[in-house]
Amino acid sequence: MARLRVGACLSLTGGYARFGRQAAAALDVWRAADENADVLIEDDHSDRHRFRAAFRGLAGRCDVLLGPYSTDLMRAAGDIAADLDRLVWNHGGSGDDVETAHPGHVVSVPTPTSRYADPFLRHLAAVRESARLYVVHGKGGFGRQVANGAEAAARALDIDVARVGGLPEPDETVRWNLLCAASFEEDVRTVTTAQALPNPPGTLCAVAAGVREFGDATDDPRGIYGVGQWFPGRAHEPELGLEETAFIAAFRRRTGIQPDYPAAQAYAAAVIAAHCLRAAGSPARRSVWAVATRLRTTTMFGAFAIDPSTGAQTAHEPVLVHWTPTGPQVVGG
Repeated sequence: MARLRVGACLSLTGGYARFGRQAAAALDVWRAADENADVLIEDDHSDRHRFRAAFRGLAGRCDVLLGPYSTDLMRAAGDIAADLDRLVWNHGGSGDDVETAHPGHVVSVPTPTSRYADPFLRHLAAVRESARLYVVHGKGGFGRQVANGAEAAARALDIDVARVGGLPEPDETVRWNLLCAASFEEDVRTVTTAQALPNPPGTLCAVAAGVREFGDATDDPRGIYGVGQWFPGRAHEPELGLEETAFIAAFRRRTGIQPDYPAAQAYAAAVIAAHCLRAAGSPARRSVWAVATRLRTTTMFGAFAIDPSTGAQTAHEPVLVHWTPTGPQVVGG
């Protein structure tokens, strides 16, 4: 087969840049390990209008289309892929609506947003935590979907749960727990405010705490739980692509920092997309989709399998981390 041309619009500047740049560096790691591929990256500036123009232009020049970072931008990517009759590999938009919006045109690698909180809730159930769990979400659809899934899962596990619009202030004698899900900045503000309350939460989990940068953004992350799509220390020997330690070493050589889950999921998407296209023997959308729907495999990011009727991820599981005095550690890795 001819040399693969892989394209991605990523946020190298703007509000999503901290994660878009990690995804771009991860694709560089993948390109270096795959000697028969080229990667073309366009900066979407974290802006939906700029993304739409850049993504359409990229579609005409590439065999493989990788999605952007952010559920909002990925929503636009799915619309464009369907309009152009193309297949886009979603690594950065975990919203349930995004993963299922365009069957046959979107293959999703990350766990759907509604399942983000599952490992934290299983942890609360395992330690028989009886205090009420308050769930606070941010302004966007991401936080609402995390909260919807968390509330349903908590009730199924017989956890006393209450969904609230803002931080509660329980009586100072009452123990309570908190789960917050929003943008990185919103989560950091919520955590900081909660820690300063006269009666702070006994157990606190924030989606933002699932990345290492959280430790620099808060005064004292110790004791806080975080959830994310990936964290080093849990993966087993993968069937496709580099093993975890090799990926981390290559990423650090290029960036000088440890990768977070946006990097891992972008790398996994490229590995799986290239495998499916080569197995199909053609970049034709229907052929590649047929291979993807049958595939059951693992990468250093974790397990992969999709619902053949929607393209949503079904096999991958999010990771729970706990911030200790020596840094974040995987719980139950």
